[in-house]
Amino acid sequence: MSDSPSLYPLREQATDRLRAASGRPLDALTEAALDAGELSIADTQVSAETLRAQAEVAHQAGHPQLAANLRRAAELVAVPNPDVLRMYDLLRPGRASYDQLVALADELATRYAAPACAAFVREAAEVYLRRGLCKRG
Repeated sequence: MSDSPSLYPLREQATDRLRAASGRPLDALTEAALDAGELSIADTQVSAETLRAQAEVAHQAGHPQLAANLRRAAELVAVPNPDVLRMYDLLRPGRASYDQLVALADELATRYAAPACAAFVREAAEVYLRRGLCKRG
């Protein structure tokens, strides 16, 4: 047996607690269920709870940046895909003014209760402003 840590500690240690975005338990996501037509798209999507649990594993393993990314991802689970794509587009250099980026951060904080994502966008807005990457005019 190897002394190296498993790459899948959640799956090995908390399978009973892991659920898809649909709420279906991980152990119910089987090939048989797929063949029987019992699974939906939401059964293939990760839940915010699972992302937060994985963030804790990453943090404990000494990967704080990965943990922060997973926590932000957990916040974005509640954001509809079209809104995520719109936000992504606004964050591309030159696509949004400083004020638009601040408004996006406010939207993340208030509409979606995503404070870590909002802080990330506010930080990006400041960097974009300093580096001349905000939309002009």
